[in-house]
Amino acid sequence: MNIKKASRLTLVGQVTGQIEYMIESGQWRVGEKIPPEPELMVKFDVSRNTLREAVQSLVHIGLLETRQGIGTTVKSNSKLGLVLENEIQKSDLFEILEVRLGLEREASQLAAIKRTDEDLKYIENCLDDCKIAAASNDPYKFTQKDIIFHKSIVKATHNKMFIELYEHITDGLQKSIDEVMQMRSKGTFENELHIDLFDAIKNRNPQLALDSVNEYLNKSKKAFSTMMND
Repeated sequence: MNIKKASRLTLVGQVTGQIEYMIESGQWRVGEKIPPEPELMVKFDVSRNTLREAVQSLVHIGLLETRQGIGTTVKSNSKLGLVLENEIQKSDLFEILEVRLGLEREASQLAAIKRTDEDLKYIENCLDDCKIAAASNDPYKFTQKDIIFHKSIVKATHNKMFIELYEHITDGLQKSIDEVMQMRSKGTFENELHIDLFDAIKNRNPQLALDSVNEYLNKSKKAFSTMMND
C-alpha cells in the first residue's frame, strides 16, 4: 500500500487515521512493532513532533502500546473491540450472553437469505467438525469448534459490522461460553440445534433458522442460569 502524504491542515488527524487503517486492515498486526520514527516521518512527510502526537493519541485509546526497551507495538486491531472489551468487563455475564444470542438470532435469518454456495460449504465443514468434536467427548475441543460454527453463520451475513460485533462479544465471553457448552450433552447438539439450523440456512428458510436459534437461546440461558446458581 502507498501511504498518502498528509496535507498541512489536519496533519495529526490524517496521520492518526492512516495508522488506524493500517492496524485495522492487518498491515500492522497485534503484537508487532510499528516501523521506526525516521521511516514513518518520510512516508507521511511529517515532522517528528506531528508523528509522535499521532502515535500518542493511539496509545491513549489503546490501539498502540509503548514500553521501555521494547518500543511501540500494536496492542489491539479495533477501537470497537476496545470499547466492547471495556463494557464486557463492567457488565453482567448473563446480559452479555443475551446480546450474543440476540446477534445470533438476526444473523441466522440474514445468513438464510444472503448465504452463497461457498458460505454453505464452509458452514457444512464447520458442522462436520462439530460432530467429530462431540464424538471425541472432549468438551474443550467441542466448544472451540462450536464457536467456529456460529462464526461461520455470522460470516454468511456479509455484514462487516455484524461480524466484528459478534467476534468481540464472543471473545469477551469465551470462558463463560466454554463452561455453558460443557454442560450440554452430545445429544442436544446432534438433535436440537446445529443440524436444524444448517438445514434452514441451506433451504433459505429464515423463519426456521430463527426458530432453531430461539430454541438454542432458551436452552443456553437456562444452562447458564443453572451454572451461575450452583
